Amino acid sequence: MISKQLLRSGTSIGANIEEASAAQSKKDFIAKMAIASKEARETKYWLMLLQKGQSVNKNLDRNLSDIEEIVKIMTSIIKTSQDKLKNIL
Repeated sequence: MISKQLLRSGTSIGANIEEASAAQSKKDFIAKMAIASKEARETKYWLMLLQKGQSVNKNLDRNLSDIEEIVKIMTSIIKTSQDKLKNIL
């Protein structure tokens, strides 16, 4: 069921960000943020399916816009962290 997948991936974003905040190293932080980013992309996928399938009566444009912004922010965080890690090594 799409709603269960959406709930799972959507809540996983925050859980992985929380784990990243307690990372043991910069590499660990990047890895956990990358997982959160993948979950955000999956969430976007499920939202698009719901919207295209007209499975809900609600317009999901705002939700899709929000999740796209989250993906962009997370991509930026990951890239910045990777650049900082390269400078350390």
